[in-house]
Amino acid sequence: MKYVLVTGGVVSGLGKGVTASSIGVVLKDCGLRVTSIKIDPYLNTDAGTMSPFEHGEVFVLDDGGEVDLDLGNYERFLDIKLTRDNNITTGKIYQAVIDKERRGDYLGKTVQVVPHITDEIQEWIERVAMNPVDGTDEPADVCVIELGGTIGDIESMPFIEALGQFSYRVGAGNFCLVHVSLVPVLNVVGEQKTKPTQHSVRGLRGLGLIPDILACRSTQPLEENVKVKLAQFCHVPISSIVNLHDVTNIWHIPLLLRDQKAHESILKVLDLQCVGKVPRAPKLTEWTERASKFDKLKTPVRIAMVGKYTGLSDSYLSVLKALLHASVALDRKLVVDWVPSCDLEDSAATETPDAYEKAWDLLKGAHGVLVPGGFGDRGVQGKILAAKYARENNVPYLGICLGMQIAVIEFARSVMKLRGANSTEFDPATTTPCVIFMPEGSKTHMGATMRLGSRRTFFQANTCKSAKLYGNASYVDERHRHRYEVNPEMVPEFEKAGLSFVGRDESGTRMEIIELPTHRFFVGAQFHPEFKSRPGKPSPLFMGLIAASSGQLDHLLQQSCGVVSSPVRRGNYCNGATKQQKLYQNGHVKNGLVNGCYYANGNSILHT
Repeated sequence: MKYVLVTGGVVSGLGKGVTASSIGVVLKDCGLRVTSIKIDPYLNTDAGTMSPFEHGEVFVLDDGGEVDLDLGNYERFLDIKLTRDNNITTGKIYQAVIDKERRGDYLGKTVQVVPHITDEIQEWIERVAMNPVDGTDEPADVCVIELGGTIGDIESMPFIEALGQFSYRVGAGNFCLVHVSLVPVLNVVGEQKTKPTQHSVRGLRGLGLIPDILACRSTQPLEENVKVKLAQFCHVPISSIVNLHDVTNIWHIPLLLRDQKAHESILKVLDLQCVGKVPRAPKLTEWTERASKFDKLKTPVRIAMVGKYTGLSDSYLSVLKALLHASVALDRKLVVDWVPSCDLEDSAATETPDAYEKAWDLLKGAHGVLVPGGFGDRGVQGKILAAKYARENNVPYLGICLGMQIAVIEFARSVMKLRGANSTEFDPATTTPCVIFMPEGSKTHMGATMRLGSRRTFFQANTCKSAKLYGNASYVDERHRHRYEVNPEMVPEFEKAGLSFVGRDESGTRMEIIELPTHRFFVGAQFHPEFKSRPGKPSPLFMGLIAASSGQLDHLLQQSCGVVSSPVRRGNYCNGATKQQKLYQNGHVKNGLVNGCYYANGNSILHT
């Protein structure tokens, strides 16, 4: 097994995740099997209990693992399926060591950071790196490891020590260190400064890790004299200094690595002839087409994103990616209008009238409405009003998890005249509980107690829009993350009033997908379809939203061999797929957090 370690210096948020993912893409196009591991130095066992404001979205894997959002980057870039063990945290490592100590595995020895914690880290990496992730039984040739945080963080020290030992443990030719650092430009002098990178590399060397490759982040391409200076002071060959400057969209990053022959430097350090393969030169044809297509899109499609974490786009990162995948597949330039759900509520009309007016103007000016998942009662009334507006005005609507539940509540209140209808999450004493706490859930423990991971949804009829979008499949496997569900006892009343529950679980009692048959596109899903969306395999429900919002839904539904869901694996193309369908592409750029603008800024390579 070969290992590529990606570390970061100077400041956080430089794009280590995208760099690691892009390295994986280039190596994969060289003909190698690639897997990934993310190390997060925080004490949490996993990301499940962390606020989106703290750490961005919680990404959910097939096995139910609640992990760092960078694992979503890896899955989207490499089209692989990872497990919870691919995300290592300090909490997991210490818990494993303490469990061993309690069992007596250490035979009475004093348990210490070195060697017990560091050994556990190394053994974890070696074990997980061997797990197949590409749908075959074959282990990977290369494992790309990303160390979260920046060099010098006190939380990272046990991992730094372990990785230093690990580099000697696996030996020369099996370990390559890529250090991502910042080369800033000071406006006063207007020149690229190398000192931050010099200090970062010096600190890295002092901790026992020697970089083989420097990946330098900058706003503009590095000047040649800057590369010479970096090579001289950081002891890295000029050929191994890669510049990741700002680009128009994220799909250019693997192309930058290819064009600067980063793969040659990595292959040389790793002596990859030892794996029994002769790596080929990466062409990245699909990535080139994708990046070029995204840059040329002109016709906009405006989607109102109604949520309570609109101040931080990372909170909805996978949703944004899924929207991009679908919009580019349908030749549309995505414009996301961020609508804080609190600003839609009646109380905002008197407390913050300007924000209230702006929020409603954005909602009414959008081509489609999306209400993503969430927890807690803040802003819920605003989400209900957004669902009501979309339902009454025939505006395409997609509700995900909580977005589906509030659509059910709104329907009960407005159409069925059940004024007290609510979720027991928001009103435990409600007399009309449309949404209830799941029987198997826990109200005392928060971590990993939800309905998590891949679950099967069976379509009740293949005539509904959702089933058609999934290629007339009888069932589909999607990822879940929720504690509350639609009250099954009220389902007959809802269906009698005109709300269709077109997708259910294997028991038939858990509601998974809702539709309004008379509406242009009004769909809610209890699962999170965004987690399995890929650049070349857009999520069918997101395709439906974008198609309905851009006047293409009828045409899309007629193409029954488009993005389909087979009984085994969602997202395959059937033999009858058109050229347009096979070329489904997407691109993503950093959201500038300005309503109406979805564009690249100085941090455009941070996300996938």
